[in-house]
Amino acid sequence: MSEGDWFAPKKLGVGTGLPITWQGWAVTIGYSAAVIVAAMTLVPRHPGIAAGVIIPLTAAFMVICAQHTQGGWKWRWKGEE
Repeated sequence: MSEGDWFAPKKLGVGTGLPITWQGWAVTIGYSAAVIVAAMTLVPRHPGIAAGVIIPLTAAFMVICAQHTQGGWKWRWKGEE
């Protein structure tokens, strides 16, 4: 594990698995809290604004995950390193 690895890679497919450091957990919890707050406060009255908040939050979270995943994002088969 290098200094910048916050997330484990998925065992199958492309993407990020579970967080493996406190930084990964902090980013995941912060993202989840921001989406929940945006959904609870904005969706009932302003669904368009909610989408305008949640979509960039999700894009930023995905970029952070991609940059900090052990081994990067690539297609993985079961058992492949």
